[in-house]
Amino acid sequence: MTSTKVLSSGQIEQFLTQGYLILHDCFSREFAQEWKERAWIRLGYDPDAPTTWEKGRIHMPAHQRAEVQSLAPQVWDAACDLLGGEERVQPGFSFSDAFIVNLRDGDDRPWQEPSRQTPGWHKDGDFFRHFLDSPEQGLLTLVIWSDIEPRGGGTFVARDSVPAVSRFLAQHPAGVLPNQFPTQELIDQCHDFIEVTGRTGDVVLLHPFMLHASSQNHLKVPRFLTNPPVHLKEPMQFNRTDAAYSPVEQAVLNALGVEHFDFQATGSREKVVPERVLRQRKMIEDEQARLAAANLA
Repeated sequence: MTSTKVLSSGQIEQFLTQGYLILHDCFSREFAQEWKERAWIRLGYDPDAPTTWEKGRIHMPAHQRAEVQSLAPQVWDAACDLLGGEERVQPGFSFSDAFIVNLRDGDDRPWQEPSRQTPGWHKDGDFFRHFLDSPEQGLLTLVIWSDIEPRGGGTFVARDSVPAVSRFLAQHPAGVLPNQFPTQELIDQCHDFIEVTGRTGDVVLLHPFMLHASSQNHLKVPRFLTNPPVHLKEPMQFNRTDAAYSPVEQAVLNALGVEHFDFQATGSREKVVPERVLRQRKMIEDEQARLAAANLA
């Protein structure tokens, strides 16, 4: 495997076996609070008056961005370690205020622990055709902008899902559209489920093949989260002559039970326009009007 800059051998081993790492205190609570205050204005909700919270869950569009390399260098360095070095990572990785806000989603139902029966399991990436070596998502991230306690809207993760997704994609060299994954069939192969919680400023780095699901917010404490992917410059490689595999690539090889794999994509690499983008175009107009009214445009 490639050498690392900031991650320990123990952290790399955890990523290879469990598919994720949690980094703490990556940005300040003050920075998070500034962006959240603007988000409440964009929503048109009063943070102190739950009766104004019309929707329990909202996927907001982005207005502001901050380069991760400057804002959270710890995250940038760790991402580069997991992807085989900075030279393989697409520049411009940024955090945005495209918050996924969970105010009270699912509080009207009994709490359900993460399991195969949990609704909503999915693989991220609604904007491209998926291949085993896709560069569009070198890593998934969960950027935590508010404290998340148990049963407070944390993300459910299937820690042993990378092998199932790896095998499926290896068997489909023509590629798979986002809505073509047999998610239930894949999640039925998993047994290790957890609820990811965290504190403001924490960032979770996940293997791109990690299946995950949203959870209920029984606490009804507003939860703010974003999930920007880290892009690669080129498709992943699983047949490197120098065996300089990144931990992300090595995890796939481990899942397939081989030392190398000569993957060749037979389908076209195409972009997809997600439904969320169409929905958010109207949301942006409404949010800009609210910001202008508050002299924050």
